[in-house]
Amino acid sequence: MKISKQILGSFILLIIIASLYRIMPGRPYGFAPQIAMAIFGGAIIKDKKLAFILPLLSMFVSDSLYQLLFINGVGNIPGFYEGQLMNYLLFAGLTVFGFFIKNLNVKSIALASLTAPTAYFLISNFLVWISSSPLAGLQRPKTFSGLLLCYSDGLPFYPWSVAATFVFSAVLFGSFYFMTKPSKKLATTQK
Repeated sequence: MKISKQILGSFILLIIIASLYRIMPGRPYGFAPQIAMAIFGGAIIKDKKLAFILPLLSMFVSDSLYQLLFINGVGNIPGFYEGQLMNYLLFAGLTVFGFFIKNLNVKSIALASLTAPTAYFLISNFLVWISSSPLAGLQRPKTFSGLLLCYSDGLPFYPWSVAATFVFSAVLFGSFYFMTKPSKKLATTQK
């Protein structure tokens, strides 16, 4: 599959902007474009192997920037941490939600924009809870109550994640629609 220079340039620009936005100070945690990018990539990019690159490369670039800021004492969030590979696998899995969008319509995109961050919330918090790493969360007990506490710990991030996925999906899919729809020639009438 040959990718045009314009499309490749658009994707590179999207990755750079999304990566810079993710490390922006004062941004509500969870309000980032990467889940929407995963859905968009899965729905739009025909080569499914390439569809995974869009959100993962954006995550990697922003994590690298986080790490650079952290090691230079400018930021307090490390870019690379234990368990990060699982986070990348989860984001790759979110791309699959885009595969299920057969018709690019508001209903399908909205459904994916709700289910993808919900799946991420449920799975990622479960993995934090089940992890035996001392760096994983607040070390909640391995009981059902401990699992609910772990979900409660992640709850402040969930609404921002859903909101961001809706907002950025609207931007990405809306831009795609307006860039690819056939242009309508205005009919001129003479009186």
